[in-house]
Amino acid sequence: MLRSLFTSASGLAAQQFNLDVISNNLANVSTTGFKKSRANFEDLIYQTQREPGTQTGANSNLPTGSQVGLGVSAGTTSTMHTQGTLVNTGSASDLALSGDGFFKIQLPDGTFAYTRSGNFQVDGTGKLVTTQGYPVQPDIAIPTNRQSVSIGADGTVSVLLPGQTAEQKVGQITVTNFVNPAGLKALGGNLFQVTAASGQPNEGAPGTQGLGSISSGMLEASNVDTVEEIVKMIIVQRAYDSNSKVIQAADEMLSTTNGIKR
Repeated sequence: MLRSLFTSASGLAAQQFNLDVISNNLANVSTTGFKKSRANFEDLIYQTQREPGTQTGANSNLPTGSQVGLGVSAGTTSTMHTQGTLVNTGSASDLALSGDGFFKIQLPDGTFAYTRSGNFQVDGTGKLVTTQGYPVQPDIAIPTNRQSVSIGADGTVSVLLPGQTAEQKVGQITVTNFVNPAGLKALGGNLFQVTAASGQPNEGAPGTQGLGSISSGMLEASNVDTVEEIVKMIIVQRAYDSNSKVIQAADEMLSTTNGIKR
């Protein structure tokens, strides 16, 4: 009975963790470029009372044995990098990726991060930056006197200057992908960082080497499905309730056992 108490307690902790992941998904249902996460569970060590195949006679063996599990653990979380819906904004500096890959961003400490959130803006120096002010890499310098800006599906950034009839190329946006995008570390702010699990970045022009293409004037919405997450939440509630009832039942059985001596 004591074993069942601790086993069910591990189930409560695991379902609480699962709910934490679901709540973060739902909280970011309107976050541009957000990728939902999933909690992965694994069963804990087993107590073996009788080994499967134990010999029970001269010509007989146990077909199954006797093992009791000790609960569950929330092993890892996986980020689901599925494509989000593209939403038309009409702003030339808003970019969405169709397919695999990330935009490359330079952080204040000089290191690089990666994002699917393409709601970029032009700062006071003419650089293309994120909403936090981090510059897009490679650096894109847009003249302050431009009349218009256009960004092609291949990442080419062009501007129309006063007195000219043809656009001039001022930069090239690249796309970066990884062998295992799920292995990237989430930093917050829609940013991801390279880890040993993700593999090294593979950077190239959009639409080449299996990299996604760019759609200007659009943003990629969060890939969270609200209905799916609510269904998961209901399942978590039921699982949590079931584990709590096991604890209650084990407690009542212990009370009965303690009452025998009275």
